[in-house]
Amino acid sequence: MGKVKKCYIFAGSPDARLSSITPEDGSYIICADGGYTAAKKLGIMPDVIIGDFDTYRGGFPEGCEVIKYPAEKDDTDTMLAVKLALERGNTHIVICGGVGGRLDHTYANIQALRYISKHEAFGELLDDSGIITMQGPGVRVYSKMEGYYFSVFSYSEECRGVTLTGFKYPLKNGVIKNSFPVGISNRVTGRSGVVSLESGTLLIMISKEENLF
Repeated sequence: MGKVKKCYIFAGSPDARLSSITPEDGSYIICADGGYTAAKKLGIMPDVIIGDFDTYRGGFPEGCEVIKYPAEKDDTDTMLAVKLALERGNTHIVICGGVGGRLDHTYANIQALRYISKHEAFGELLDDSGIITMQGPGVRVYSKMEGYYFSVFSYSEECRGVTLTGFKYPLKNGVIKNSFPVGISNRVTGRSGVVSLESGTLLIMISKEENLF
């Protein structure tokens, strides 16, 4: 297995809380239009800024690649950034500031996670409130995050052979359907929890306990 290349994409949600975002040294940084405002507040210098620039209209940092698109296009600015990240060989893509604001943009960013996984990369939506990711067939280990709920949904029509080990509410060889939220508000009980899946695509949300409905 080759070395994982990690990319952080800063999206432009006006409600994003990103105080805990600290990209590792050597990470590739892409800002999608207004996401540059968020990165700039954190003192993060992007490698690329991409978009139609209907949100951000300021100047650009010296030495940064800028890719401009027309406003009438099929891709959102975040999807343009995702495609660019994949084209440039990144296999772990973290979208920061992709949740909140317009609901349609939030859902579009969740769909972007599926696009990433179909291109054999790992994607996350990340902000101060938690993490959203997807898991296809196989086994994945999730480290315990103190003070966070762990919720599992079926993104595909159904997920079969779902096994949750190391959780408050375990499951063995279960079936989860996208018509009922049976997997919400679980918790990792030990140092880590293991999620095994035979078929389908799971949508996983790790959410701070304070964000309650």
